[in-house]
Amino acid sequence: MPHTPTRDRVNPEETNTTPLRRPDWIKVRAPSGETYEWLQDLMRSKELHTVCEEAMCPNLGECWGAGTATFLMLGDVCTRTCGFCDIKRGQPSPLDWLEPERIAQAVKSMDLKHAVITSVNRDDRVDGGAPIFAMVIRRIRELHPGCSIEVLIPDFKGSPEALRIVMDARPEILNHNVETVPRLFKKVQPQDRYEWAAATLANAKQLDPEVLTKSGIMVGLGETIDEVKEVMQDQRSWGVDILTLGQYLQPSKKHLPIERYYTMEEFAELREFGQEIGFKWVESGPLVRSSYHAGEQVRALSVVHRQLYGDS
Repeated sequence: MPHTPTRDRVNPEETNTTPLRRPDWIKVRAPSGETYEWLQDLMRSKELHTVCEEAMCPNLGECWGAGTATFLMLGDVCTRTCGFCDIKRGQPSPLDWLEPERIAQAVKSMDLKHAVITSVNRDDRVDGGAPIFAMVIRRIRELHPGCSIEVLIPDFKGSPEALRIVMDARPEILNHNVETVPRLFKKVQPQDRYEWAAATLANAKQLDPEVLTKSGIMVGLGETIDEVKEVMQDQRSWGVDILTLGQYLQPSKKHLPIERYYTMEEFAELREFGQEIGFKWVESGPLVRSSYHAGEQVRALSVVHRQLYGDS
């Protein structure tokens, strides 16, 4: 029997109980409208989860109102205890091998041009659930041809075998978020390792140079801008093509506190730096999350990729 999941992440006694005042430029639109309600009904009818809901994404209203969502696979219980994340943690249930079919059916029902698929961590499995990623990529291609696919994968503990399973299915974008700077890894994501993130992204590009690689960083957890820039340079050395930079927003008092809010000028500085060091696309702003404007990214960059690699 799976353990009862919990959303606790950090010791409340160690957490700042006086939150910083949210700047005026961080405004979140409440979810509403017919498209939002239709999407909500669709997800429930197919027993699907979305990271939009589970992680309390601030862009849920905007994205769902536009008919887009990021599917969450491998259940809704994570085996890791990251201090920033609101997804439940504990011992997950067995894999649902019919989940890829339901997601592909939802992608077709939504008539998506670009689908984003992510998952919880499944450290209870040697393969980390990689076969499910491969299955959903292939099934979407069969059921809804022409839809580009982005997978936001766990690090699989740096396993090249698990990564190869996903890469062999050839998603258009292979995404893995670094999340923070090396100095804060143990505090922010205690079961993760910077080396695993590096291996995942570098190996993905080596396995298939045609696949766009992508990564993301949260700011406001106590890092310095210089540390962020060092991670950005690391990501470029691993061949990362697309970068997202966003402000960390504390889901609850049980999660890590916000150390500070970055200004719009600082986000612009990081965007310019990213462009200078060679990223093909940089999304940088307070409410930017990993899947934000994902469709625009793949459509714009696919033209460049066709010029480099042909139409294959």
